[in-house]
Amino acid sequence: MLDYSLAHWIGFLTTAVLLNISPGPDMAFILGHTIKSGTRAGFSAVFGIWTGACIHVLLAAFGLSAILAASAIAFSTVKWVGAIYLVWLGIQALRSKGEGGFVRAAGETLGRRRIYRQGVLVSLLNPKVAIFFLAFLPQFVVEGAGPAWLQLAVHGGLIIVVAFFIEPPLILAGGRLADLFKRNAKIGLWLDRGLGALFVALGVRLALTTR
Repeated sequence: MLDYSLAHWIGFLTTAVLLNISPGPDMAFILGHTIKSGTRAGFSAVFGIWTGACIHVLLAAFGLSAILAASAIAFSTVKWVGAIYLVWLGIQALRSKGEGGFVRAAGETLGRRRIYRQGVLVSLLNPKVAIFFLAFLPQFVVEGAGPAWLQLAVHGGLIIVVAFFIEPPLILAGGRLADLFKRNAKIGLWLDRGLGALFVALGVRLALTTR
């Protein structure tokens, strides 16, 4: 079951690496929280993003993401909810006073849980992620290699596994900057402003996207 050639795996894994290192809302969300509040906050963010990605993979594997691709109403609804949520996060950051600010201190469990939930929502409320998985994963389904749904689930899961080797090192590197921001309230304030502007911009960009 799931018998693939070496060329298949090389092509897929190369593509998965490129996908994971490309900038986007997920990476901005993860690094923004890491630099602002440290590695624990960064890992809470990445676990949230990964959870949302896992749900997208399951939806693609079982065909539910096709609803977003086929229905303009469903796509627009999810798109606008996601855009509003990103803008709301941005406004919260812009209103921060830089003293613990938009993101709670990394040592606070409640703060990490909040970041995790935000990560899940940032991932889930981006319809282009669902449609991406629906369009991308089938390209690696090989006739006769196994059930299509299983092939989709395995390849989708491997994209997240590849992220495990790419994103944590970035979090650890970004965490080194967190101590500097914690010691300097002015830097923390401007970081909140920058993070807020970034989220607002991402929300506006998502609102302007089409299928």
